[in-house]
Amino acid sequence: MIGFYDYTVLLTYVGFASGMIGIYLSILGDPFHAILCLMFSGLCDMFDGKVARTKKKRTFEERQFGIQLDSLSDLVCFGVLPALIGYSLGIKHTYLVPLVVLFPLAGLIRLAYFNTLEIARNSSKPVKEYMGLPITSSALIFPFIYIFKRFIGAYFPLVYGLLLLIVGTLFISPIKIKKPSIKIMILFIIIGVIEILLIISVSSLRLR
Repeated sequence: MIGFYDYTVLLTYVGFASGMIGIYLSILGDPFHAILCLMFSGLCDMFDGKVARTKKKRTFEERQFGIQLDSLSDLVCFGVLPALIGYSLGIKHTYLVPLVVLFPLAGLIRLAYFNTLEIARNSSKPVKEYMGLPITSSALIFPFIYIFKRFIGAYFPLVYGLLLLIVGTLFISPIKIKKPSIKIMILFIIIGVIEILLIISVSSLRLR
């Protein structure tokens, strides 16, 4: 079989699978579990690069494969999935549909631009800052707004759609963001755990 299948890409494959399950659940109208898949994909993406870099003697082809694989997976998990979650949450009006299209398009542009810079940089050293908001930020941003779905009520699809527009615009904005340190990544994990607990709590209240 073509491709690479060692431990350096395992987390990316797992994260991608989670994203695909989330898309399937969104189509079925189950945004709650789709959100959890989005967050799990984010957790996998947080560490896949670090795992890959533990292999000191990666070939040029292995490194380039990892870059392309990570970006393609990111587009599905953090570009397409949040948009489809929005659809499952009620973004079905004609005037909101463009937002469902523009969000993953912005993610596509950002990732293609990032890959172009990586190829031009031609270095095995990790980048120290990002240009534009990283697309993986979707894994924390959209679960956060989902917490307030019950309180926003009928206006939630509009709020979610506007968030898609804002976040998508930040993907392709020329802003520089420092790459998070280990401490910041741990903070992101803590925030993610808190979000999951709040989402579960709010969902349980809705069932009563």
